[in-house]
Amino acid sequence: MRRRNRRKVTIIEVLKALADPVRLRLLRLVHQRGEVACQEFFADIPKSTLSHHWRVLRTAGLIRQREDGVRRLNSLREADLAEMFPGLIEAVLRHVPVPVRATTGGSRSDRSLPPPRGRL
Repeated sequence: MRRRNRRKVTIIEVLKALADPVRLRLLRLVHQRGEVACQEFFADIPKSTLSHHWRVLRTAGLIRQREDGVRRLNSLREADLAEMFPGLIEAVLRHVPVPVRATTGGSRSDRSLPPPRGRL
């Protein structure tokens, strides 16, 4: 995947991408886990919808994506975002409810998420 040029990332694009509850859930998950496969969680959301949300986050410059075999792994561009928009991601994530459960691998079993990484 090509990396988005930092100069082309605008606050308007970032805020638009953050204006959706599903994308906020995805962002929180990536922040907590470090790296997340596109279809790893959220079995309650259709794959096509998840793909759309991951693309919006990637296009806005919030995440980077890399291929690992047949999977695509997403990670937060923490250092870039902290330099471009200091404190923004931390402030947003502070106000996003922590998911009570997440599903993985197509199963519907309850699974607690780990505590957030870092200061959040």
